[in-house]
Amino acid sequence: MLLAFDDESVLASRLGAALGVEPRTIDRHRFPDGETRLTLPPSLPARVVVLRGLQQPNDKLTELLLAALGARELGARHLTLIAPYLAYMRQDIAFRPGEVVSQRHLGALLASAFDAVVTIDPHLHRVASIDEVVPGRRALALSAAPLLGDWIAAQLGQPVLIGPDEEAAQWVQAAARAHGLAAGVGRKVRRGDRDVVVEWPSIDVAGRAVVLLDDVASTGRTLGVAAREALARGAASVDVAVTHALFVGDALASLRAAGVRQVWSTDAVPHASNVVSVAPLIAAALACVA
Repeated sequence: MLLAFDDESVLASRLGAALGVEPRTIDRHRFPDGETRLTLPPSLPARVVVLRGLQQPNDKLTELLLAALGARELGARHLTLIAPYLAYMRQDIAFRPGEVVSQRHLGALLASAFDAVVTIDPHLHRVASIDEVVPGRRALALSAAPLLGDWIAAQLGQPVLIGPDEEAAQWVQAAARAHGLAAGVGRKVRRGDRDVVVEWPSIDVAGRAVVLLDDVASTGRTLGVAAREALARGAASVDVAVTHALFVGDALASLRAAGVRQVWSTDAVPHASNVVSVAPLIAAALACVA
């Protein structure tokens, strides 16, 4: 059975179609004091897949853990979590004394509730594998970069792909590989949450279409800086492609102001810029874990 929360209906429908099943809904009722009542189907099979993206995670994590415990009570013996976006991955070490290493503890929580976890393009820094994040459980980190590469090639032919920082290198290379696209990776120098400088890679973009590709766009500041730099170097156009379109606050408007023409994303996070579905990618992976 595929279970999804009521705000995941679009991706749930696409994933259900790819799997050949009808998704069932986890209904939520919010009480005036902020607590939530969850209602699951009253009888569950032994193997259950739960779809829950963890963007804006704080309320969602409480509901997810309660749903997992409830599913066990209602008959589920094997629970797989599909979390297209996995939150709290940036804090993988304590940078200052007393800081909580959120990645480690979130991973432990998910491992206590689920038998398997599948996610897409998690933002891992100093961790080599998603298995380290979810200890003792089957964990899969899929990549939507090749899907974005296919979309980009279909739209623009042979653009130049640029990753705004070193961490984007893996996704840029994966997106560029299938179509032989030219690619480069910049270096980000962060001065604050919204203050960054991008050192441009040694690749000529004059007169070329440029696509800035990354795993996630949050404030959009890094991509905006990179877009301005590309245009200053003579790029014919600049578009943006990301797996996870968070775009908090005025992020999308700031990208437009920086000269970005098109913004493309996957439906790993629901957003108006979604053009590529990750449902077939997830459906194929479920055969390995569910």
